[in-house]
Amino acid sequence: MRLRRDAILRWARRHPLAVDAVLAAALGLWFLLEAAPETEDGLARFAIVAGLTAPLALRRRAPLVVFGAMSLVAFLQWLFLSAEYNAGLALIVAFYAVAAHEPRRWGVAAAAAILELGVLLAAIKYWGDALLSGFVVLSALVVAAGALGVYMRTRRQHVAALQERADQLERERDQQARLATAAERARIAREMHDVVAHNLSVMIALADGARLTAAQDPSKAERAMGAVSSTGREALEEMRRLLGVLRDDEQADALLAPQPGIAALDGLLEQVRGAGLATRLTRTGTPAPVGPGTQLALYRLVQEALTNTLKHARGASSAEVRLHYGAGDLSLEVIDDGAPAAAPARNGGHGLAGMRERAAAYGGDVEAGPRRDGGWRVRARIPLVAEGPAR
Repeated sequence: MRLRRDAILRWARRHPLAVDAVLAAALGLWFLLEAAPETEDGLARFAIVAGLTAPLALRRRAPLVVFGAMSLVAFLQWLFLSAEYNAGLALIVAFYAVAAHEPRRWGVAAAAAILELGVLLAAIKYWGDALLSGFVVLSALVVAAGALGVYMRTRRQHVAALQERADQLERERDQQARLATAAERARIAREMHDVVAHNLSVMIALADGARLTAAQDPSKAERAMGAVSSTGREALEEMRRLLGVLRDDEQADALLAPQPGIAALDGLLEQVRGAGLATRLTRTGTPAPVGPGTQLALYRLVQEALTNTLKHARGASSAEVRLHYGAGDLSLEVIDDGAPAAAPARNGGHGLAGMRERAAAYGGDVEAGPRRDGGWRVRARIPLVAEGPAR
């Protein structure tokens, strides 16, 4: 039944003209059956009912025109016919349409004044001794119809404003997400540029040295060329990871600075401890060579996770960073013992998107969420490839 009702409502919203036509036909049939046959002949009765109900099919498209036409028919009925037809009550429906769909306030006021005049004339002619009670009853119907129409129009405008605001917020959210992604990619590109530029500089220096010493010390030149080969492979791997990352050319001349790696985690944790959060670093597994780019990504992941703990974890007193060298990959876990301020604040911000961008640039992934026993956990896994020794 609920599904059927919802389907009917959706159909009604898509076909308002058909709904109004059905309403007009139903009211016309009701008024024809209700009218007393002995009061007037059938043709007059049909003409009056048709004039007071048929225009309702267009009540949403031209509410004032419909109301004016029906008011004229009602006035002709009052002027020339002695019998009262309840079809005149259709004017209440027309007035509701004016109040609900007419944007001009003067139109609503004019319709109310005309309808009240018609109520007074009808009470005088048809209600006899019950003039006052008839006028009060009919006026109450007018007020109720007008108030309901104004309420529906206000509600419809409010819903439309909310929908427009929701659409605007959705567009702004998508735009902010795109800007955040572009900014994070630009930061990754700048950091990777430093690493690749350093490797190329080393290769040039080694090649120059090998060229100068090739004649005097061939073994030394051979070792230098081996170092060139190793450094070149590392630079090539970094360049492959860099593909697809957009570069912010407007900031290409930004000052370059040495980039932190795994060895700098101790200093990072000291800073966090200085901020009041007891933090420790645990290393497990057999250390393996890790390229500078991967080290930088891990450092940034730890930095962002601990920053989120300081900013969002209520009552956090300690945190732990776990670094595990596995078989072919490097696992990172950052946990704290605080209660998150709000899940959306930690899940829906740009920080987590940036962490995922960093990990994805090296073929890794990031997961974040609350722990069962309280606190927050950030997990990351980055595969290790054949790179030069960690620095």
